[in-house]
Amino acid sequence: MKTAIQHLYRPSHEGDGLLYVWFPSMHTRVDILLCSQKSEEELLSVAERIHEALSCLEKTANYYDPASELAVVNRTASVSPVVLSSQLYAMVDLCLEYHEKTSGCFDVTVHSENYNQDTIHSVCLSAEEQSIFYRQPGITINLSGFLKGYALETIRDILHSCSIENALINMGNSSVLALGNHPAGTGWKVNFGNQSETEKTGESQSILLYNECLTTSGNDSHERKHIINPRNGKPVEGKREVAVVTDNGAIGEVLSTGLFVADARQREILEAEFRPRLILDL
Repeated sequence: MKTAIQHLYRPSHEGDGLLYVWFPSMHTRVDILLCSQKSEEELLSVAERIHEALSCLEKTANYYDPASELAVVNRTASVSPVVLSSQLYAMVDLCLEYHEKTSGCFDVTVHSENYNQDTIHSVCLSAEEQSIFYRQPGITINLSGFLKGYALETIRDILHSCSIENALINMGNSSVLALGNHPAGTGWKVNFGNQSETEKTGESQSILLYNECLTTSGNDSHERKHIINPRNGKPVEGKREVAVVTDNGAIGEVLSTGLFVADARQREILEAEFRPRLILDL
């Protein structure tokens, strides 16, 4: 294959074969298990579609790639309105909606210059023109806290269109989509939690997922401080993670990030608004 995809395939006498695929994408490793009666060649074609879709998402919304569509928008949208691709418009529109639904706990403008809690209101979308305009210079949109969850839903759509009902998608152990069943039982058993703690104790936490997503946000070490608190514009300190189980990966990413920075009152609002099946404070 021409891409960085690697794979293993195991046929089954019962009819369902199992394809395991892995490749680097979106600054992490993506692991995919597909269980289906389709042939190895057919399943590899599905994996190729997924790889191409993730590559497209990176070219569209990678904050750290100066050549991405989002990076170009961040450099120019304060000068004049920029017409967006339908995909980027949809993502930004959703993120603005989720900012309101999370009472400001999820804010894609926290990396802007001179950020404050009103900065996001200077981002103007035009549905008619499908364009974006920043009312002040220095604004940047960073979709990193949303993109992998959105990618999970993109992958779900591909699998649905290919009539694959049983699959596990793992993006860096922090964004997981489980569809249908493992070949040996109901649902998919997924391990989670801090890897260094697992290595110390020899024990890991696990959860059974069935047509659900597990998404995790936080700091896996005291040195890692990559989530900005919208209340004060400063990185969240300390070693702590929040994981949620939801029906939708994009919502899961928004919720886990929001819960990580939320105070007690905001947490109640988030739980009532999104009603996740499970919240795990790690």
